[in-house]
Amino acid sequence: MSQKFQELIQSDRPVLIDFFASWCGPCKVQSSVLTTVKDNIGEAARIIKIDVDQYPAIAAQYGVRGVPTLAVFKQGELLWKESGVHDVNTLTDLLTKFAGDN
Repeated sequence: MSQKFQELIQSDRPVLIDFFASWCGPCKVQSSVLTTVKDNIGEAARIIKIDVDQYPAIAAQYGVRGVPTLAVFKQGELLWKESGVHDVNTLTDLLTKFAGDN
């Protein structure tokens, strides 16, 4: 998965990674928010979910200590990372901004 993950984050489009756990209540809230964000941004960015229990090495590599943690990558570079639940407008604006930065 690590090689596949590296390929994913090398994209020219922003890639939002949702580090989550299946047992996490706030993660379920964040997941429904991300569904709306995806509808808002369309093809401008990708949203990928990473289960920290299935891929602990990737979570550790990026310093994920709590879930949900969201991270945005573009061309392999970590542009933004925060823990906690974020709202639709904040995430839509963030991804739109990064999609426009070339």
